[in-house]
Amino acid sequence: MDSRLTISNQPIGVFDSGLGGISVLKELHKLMPNEEYIFYGDSANAPYGIKTAKQVYDLSKKIVEMFINHYHVKAIVIACNTATSAAASKLRQEYSIPIIGLEPAIKPAIEENPNGKILAMATPLTLAGKKFDDAVRKYQTDSEIIKVPAPKLVEFVEKGELDSKNVINYLHEILDNNLPTDAVVLGCTHFPFVKATIKKVVGDNVKFYDGGQGAAKYLQQQLFSNNLLNTSNHHAGKITFYNSNPDPSEIKLSKALYNLK
Repeated sequence: MDSRLTISNQPIGVFDSGLGGISVLKELHKLMPNEEYIFYGDSANAPYGIKTAKQVYDLSKKIVEMFINHYHVKAIVIACNTATSAAASKLRQEYSIPIIGLEPAIKPAIEENPNGKILAMATPLTLAGKKFDDAVRKYQTDSEIIKVPAPKLVEFVEKGELDSKNVINYLHEILDNNLPTDAVVLGCTHFPFVKATIKKVVGDNVKFYDGGQGAAKYLQQQLFSNNLLNTSNHHAGKITFYNSNPDPSEIKLSKALYNLK
């Protein structure tokens, strides 16, 4: 018999194409420390950003099925901008539990820099998606939005390489032609882990925006309105990491990224 007495005691499933979604997991735990979380990194299939939308949807659906049928989660956070863009709306139609996606933080970036220059860093698939263009059209004022595809950054984070010479050289390569800038949107959950390194290239006065905090607040609202917040001490604050890559170093790196200040 399942030891969880009510749905509200059940865990929240969080997944990403790899380890970047751990930046979102940190925001979730910060806002809702009483919840139990299961994080699944699909590192064996990373990166998602260079796959087709259909491939990303199929991979995402498989993970959602596992979360629901095996771990009995009460809600799912797609902690991946690429998977949100390719799969979230369809998955919401197919499953009844709350499924929260990641929105590139275009809205706050434009609102706070109405006449500024904004660099939107993300994977090629996110930047090519309708969801991204719709957000820009919806909120754009006199700001200048420049798309900066940065697929290699995902690979660096997946290796735990956050501030090496290779990372800095790559950032110069993709950013230098667009500097100076007023703001940077981190449109991929991997990118907050290299924020300090990006700062070295763009400068300390540049403002940064990412969607992790917004997703955490939205999930909290959804759980509250559905009476699903965990009010017991059952597994409160417990976090379990899983990964599609069986190499034990993946879990070790997951925990190291989670504990990174």
